[in-house]
Amino acid sequence: MAKKQRIKQEKPEKMRLTVDYAFKRVFGRNGNEGILKDFLESILDIEIKDIIIQNPEIPKNMRDSKIGILDVRAEINGKEIIEVEMQVQNQYNIDKRSPIYITKIYSDQLKEGDSYVKVKKVAVINILNFNYYERNSYHSVGRMKFENSKENEKVDMGYILEEQYVTDDLEMHFIELPKFRKKNPDISSKLDQWLWLICGEEEKIKMAKNENEKIKEAKSELEKLEMSPEDRELYELRLKAIRDEINIRESGFIDGKTAGEFQKSLEIAQNMLKENMPIEVISKLTGLSQEEVEKLKK
Repeated sequence: MAKKQRIKQEKPEKMRLTVDYAFKRVFGRNGNEGILKDFLESILDIEIKDIIIQNPEIPKNMRDSKIGILDVRAEINGKEIIEVEMQVQNQYNIDKRSPIYITKIYSDQLKEGDSYVKVKKVAVINILNFNYYERNSYHSVGRMKFENSKENEKVDMGYILEEQYVTDDLEMHFIELPKFRKKNPDISSKLDQWLWLICGEEEKIKMAKNENEKIKEAKSELEKLEMSPEDRELYELRLKAIRDEINIRESGFIDGKTAGEFQKSLEIAQNMLKENMPIEVISKLTGLSQEEVEKLKK
């Protein structure tokens, strides 16, 4: 009798924290507050005593393959709201997108009749899997800062040190992972330990796990996700949606469109599709190819 051949099954690709679904499931689910606390302390350089994850749920429309926002939002120390986003692809709008998010979170706290003193500080942390700003740092912090006073407008008020910031309530962080990889730091700082985990550099992760128990816990959570059929399915759906959108954007650049023009064309085409306009008409009016419109429709 002929021996049955054993079919060797290929191991599925390891999940990456640079895919926002995996990032949210590891850092943003109830029970993982300790992991998120340690990660945020490494970025904000503060001690966090209390932390509450505000949006642990995964959106119900995850299976419809549409790109949405998978953020992690938490309240820390009872007086500050932190929003963390893993930006998988460069949409060429982070300089506008982040200020809009931070001001919306800030203003949405205030209900009619509330006092302004009740409004909590907001910090938005953008982890970018691409380079964006022309800065020589992989971690940049932006705040609303005063410009230098003009000489003819100065008044001698006796201040030896002037205030530098308009408000301490709005704070934006930008962590650019390609710059981090280029610097290739060791694991001496807690932030570098976490960033190596996010980048998926196994040798550095092994060393980081020996230094930081929370890194070990986060790695274990990621491995649990990899073993879950439901999480694997949702991860793959998310990854496919991201790749499809990247392909659509890249095809726009081949046709010579700028990023802004292409984004605007996509938005107009999406609105036209909602009105059930014919694909050929949408293509003609927006300048997108019929194939690009078909991809949007799917």
